Formats: sequence, structure tokens, C-alpha cells
Amino acid sequence: MAAAESPLARLSPRQRTAVTRAQIETVSARAVGLFGLVFAAQTAPIALAQNPALYVGAGTVLMAGLYGGIASLAIASITKIAMHRVSLLFAIAYAASVLAWPALVADPAALSGEVPWIYYLCTVATTAACIALPLWGAVAYTVLVPIAYGVVRQGPPGGDAGVVIATLDATYSIILGLVVLIIITMLRQASGSVDSAQEAALRRYDIAVRQHANEVERVRIDALVHDSVLTTMLTAAAAEDGQERARAARMARDAVARLAEAGAPGVPSAVERVELTVLVRRLRSALSTFATPFQIRQVHASGVHLPVEAVEAIYSAAVQGMVNSIQHGDGDEERPIRRSLRVRGVGRDGVVVEIEDDGVGFERSLVPSGRLGIRMSIEERMASAGGSARVASWPGEGTRVLICWPAELDETETAS
Repeated sequence: MAAAESPLARLSPRQRTAVTRAQIETVSARAVGLFGLVFAAQTAPIALAQNPALYVGAGTVLMAGLYGGIASLAIASITKIAMHRVSLLFAIAYAASVLAWPALVADPAALSGEVPWIYYLCTVATTAACIALPLWGAVAYTVLVPIAYGVVRQGPPGGDAGVVIATLDATYSIILGLVVLIIITMLRQASGSVDSAQEAALRRYDIAVRQHANEVERVRIDALVHDSVLTTMLTAAAAEDGQERARAARMARDAVARLAEAGAPGVPSAVERVELTVLVRRLRSALSTFATPFQIRQVHASGVHLPVEAVEAIYSAAVQGMVNSIQHGDGDEERPIRRSLRVRGVGRDGVVVEIEDDGVGFERSLVPSGRLGIRMSIEERMASAGGSARVASWPGEGTRVLICWPAELDETETAS
């Protein structure tokens, strides 16, 4: 007979397909990188043709800076590393190039009637600003940078286009930039609402999972007590001869063994499992309550499912590790301490959590035995859940907490 589906299975977030804010940011950055490369390829011949009109070396430096920035945008969008930072640097570099253009032109007559090649990258720059800056900053950039170009366009270094043409060029860039900004803003707001709804659903799911796990454990223990302990006590009370008392003694030993087995440390029950992303969201929520920032990173979190008991133990141990870093990592140091939290899924049912800081560190052998933050709250807590935890620290070199589930992963991490 097929097992009945758990009510919690219908609540599982595994099949989440909604578009999130992070995905919108990634898609936007990749669009800028892709179209930036296209615009760069189209403008390269124009830039080379106008290069003799600029001072020696100025055109080469300008092309290297802007085209290198576009290439960096493409790489950052693909690797998802520092997308906002690279976008901001390119937007700043482009604005500086527009303002510096008149000073870079050595022969304005050579550009008479020509459109400066940097104009064709204006939309790339305004879109990068939309990604990197808050709404008010993006609006200001989208308006002010094209206006600055329009001013440059009127003079001889800008091709001596006159007020009408310069105004039309600037207006076109402003309108196009604002359209892109409106689209990105609307997508961000929509995806932000989706993220909020998902967060609320995951919190409800998390609570339901824990309540269900507690209920499952209560029923299991009740059944064990009823089937073993109470039966043994009734048998012992009714025993009238040596044979019956011997049987009651055997039943008592068996009941004690079953109780010890139920309470012994080991691998948590896999009756109910949750996705690793639930743990990541809980850790992000905990980090939001700290005044001290942590850099958080997740790797291969999708598709990894862990027992509820393991998730609870990992979460508690990780939070304790972060609290220890906040309380003891700074010491008397006046420099800013870098702290990071990394959650990495391993296979389909394993996880490694790393908490690191470059603070003052400590000597483990000098920690008083009465201090339970490491031994009880981290190491023994994970051991009781079938996992492992190791705390490594060196005076003046920071601290690293490595949490693994299941415990076998610790050997792999040590070997690597």
C-alpha cells in the first residue's frame, strides 16, 4: 500500500518558480553586458576614425577605459560577482569621459559635423546607473549626464551641432534612459512583492514543519512508553512466580534498551525534510537582527534537502558561531573586522556551513572549561544531531567555524 502523502508535502517550497529580485538584477546586468558589447563593437570603427582628432594617447586611454568597463560588465554579469560595483564604476567612468571630452580634443575642426563616438554608449551608461544606484540617483544620472553631453555637443569639440541638434540628442538619450529605468523599477517592485510573499510562506512552512516534527516525536515517544514501559510495569506487577518475574526482568531490560536507543545521539529522522534554502533564509533573517554585518554567500543550495532536526541544529550552531564572532572577534582592534557566512550544499542531502572572521582570534587551550559557547552550543549540539563542528582559531589571525552535516563530510573537508 502506498504511503499517504504528508500534509506538509503540499507546502514544500521545492517547486518554487516565481521570479525573484535577485534574478531580475542578474537578468538586467546581463542585458547591459550583452548590449554593451554590441554597442562597443559598433562604435569601435567610429572611435578609431576620430582618434586622430584627440591628443596623442587620449583616445587610446578613453577607449581602453570605456570598452574595458563594458567587458567587465559582461564578465561580472556572467559570474554574478560585484555586478553593482562594476556597473557603478562604469557609470562614473562614462560621466567623467563626457565631462573630459572637450579637454581631450586637440583638433576640433576634424570633428565638425561628426557625432562624438561616446554618445553611442550613453544608453549603456544610464542603464548601468539604473542597476547600481537607488531610484533617485538613477533618475538624476539619467537626466544630468545626457544634458552634459548636450552642452558638449554644441561646441566645436562636440561636432558644433548647434542648440537644436544637441537638444534633440540629449532629449532622446533622456527619454530612452527613463524608459529603461521605468521598466527595471517596475520589475524590481513586482519581484520584491514576490520575494515578500515567498518569505512569509517559507516562515509559515518552517513553523508548520517544526510543529509537525514535534508532534511526530511526541507520538513516537508515547507509543514507545505505552508499548514497552507500561506493559513491562503491568507484567511485573502481575508476576507471581520466578518464571514470570524473570520474564518481567527481560522485558524491563528490553524497555530500557529501547529508551536508551531513542535518546542516543545519531542521525536525525528523515521523516520530514526541508530544502536547504529554508535554512539560508532563516540565517539571513537572523543576520538582519545583528548590528554587525556579515558577507553571506550560498553555493549549490537548490535541490539539497535535510532532515528538520538537522536544520534546527545547524541553524542554532551557526547563530552561536556568529554571536561569538561579534562578541569576541573585535577585541581591542580599531580596524574593521571582515566577517563572512558561507552555506554550501553537498550532493542532495549534505551541507557545509563556514563562519569566518579576521579578528583577534584566541588560543583554544586557554578557554575556561566553564565557557559553554563552543563546546555545548556548537560542537556537542551538532554531534547530537549526527553532524560535526570544528572551531579553529589563532591569536591575531581570526577564527573559523566549520559545521558539517552529516558528520562524514567533515573528513572530506579535512582532506581537502
